[in-house]
Amino acid sequence: MPSLNPDSRGPFVIRRLSANPENLHLGLMLALTFSTGVVDAVGYLGLDRVFTGNMTGNVVILGMALAGADGLPIVGPVIALLSFMLGAVIAGRILRPIKAGWTHRSTSLLTAVAVIMVGLAITLLLYGGTPPKPQEYIVTLFLAIAMGIQAGTARHIGVKDVTTVVVTSTITGFAADSRLAGGKGQPWFRRAAAIFLIALGAAVGALLLRLGLGWGVSLSALITVAVAVLGHVGARQHATAGSDAN
Repeated sequence: MPSLNPDSRGPFVIRRLSANPENLHLGLMLALTFSTGVVDAVGYLGLDRVFTGNMTGNVVILGMALAGADGLPIVGPVIALLSFMLGAVIAGRILRPIKAGWTHRSTSLLTAVAVIMVGLAITLLLYGGTPPKPQEYIVTLFLAIAMGIQAGTARHIGVKDVTTVVVTSTITGFAADSRLAGGKGQPWFRRAAAIFLIALGAAVGALLLRLGLGWGVSLSALITVAVAVLGHVGARQHATAGSDAN
């Protein structure tokens, strides 16, 4: 007689997504970490040395530029910083009233990020080359808003050591909790994976930039769409399985 266990119903992939939400969220946030590496490579190499995800880099560049260092931009990093903060404010405002973890609002916010990325990708692919300064600043603005929303959403989902936009704290934990430092154990896989994937994303972004600005943004857009869909399906299936079990 067929099993009536809720976990036995539905396609295999859907059941796997709902089986372990923590692992699912870790995988999705690592995918977004790779995506951030791609976007930051596009921003730094293609948008006049501006980071749209790594705000520490912008603060350092801005400080050196204000001190008179030759050839460093000021306007771009300022736009990126303010836009990233705006995106994070939007995410924080929307997510604050609800519990941590993946919710329908997480899906909505990451869908908004995907829409922004898809729109930018299409625009850049149609344009073909590097846009002139006014349009370049608009691209920076929207990319940074998207990354701010992503970072705020990832923070609320709460996967430890994976912020999706920076790895400095992850590297610190990786070293400080290592056996060399007297540590007895650490979540080394997620930390090493986050460090590796943001670097790999940057390398892929730099390679895609040879084809044009739009290709790296297109890849990041596809990743974000996939993350939003898989996260939503996994959360919904897990909630359904939980209610059936009760």
